[in-house]
Amino acid sequence: MSRIRIFNTTLFFLLLLFIQETVINRINFPWHSFSIYLSALLVLLAFEDRTSAVVFGFIGGLIMDLTPGSATPFGQWALVMTLIGYLFALNRESIGDFTERPLAVISFISVAAAISMLTFLFIGLLLGQENGGVSHNLSVILANSIWSFFITPVFLPLIIRFRKYSLSNRDLI
Repeated sequence: MSRIRIFNTTLFFLLLLFIQETVINRINFPWHSFSIYLSALLVLLAFEDRTSAVVFGFIGGLIMDLTPGSATPFGQWALVMTLIGYLFALNRESIGDFTERPLAVISFISVAAAISMLTFLFIGLLLGQENGGVSHNLSVILANSIWSFFITPVFLPLIIRFRKYSLSNRDLI
């Protein structure tokens, strides 16, 4: 993995964060909200090889910690997304089966979004944070998973195209 690929992917993550904060957060979804950033990050992690999944999970989580509305300890999202990237890297062979069928990819991303948000809440509890009511948190996680299932197919081809663009000849081997 080259430094230019890391740089390009970091810029892509920052662009997604900008879109999330300026456009998506301003939309009144009928039932809670949707995180295009989290879904796009998980899509990218699902298609990456072992090393790249962990590195991009850390970088993506670090950028999530920089969001203006984040009132959590700095590094919590970085820890969660590094853990998710590690789990993706550890189970790369079984994830590869999912990435060949579009409906399976979308379902996998929706479930992974829910797991990453639950992991975030669990780590927050370990750190002694006030996370709000259980029913509210579960409804936000369920809503994000449902919105991920329906909205991810819209931008999935764009993320796959970006990933192919960012690969160098050395990465293709």
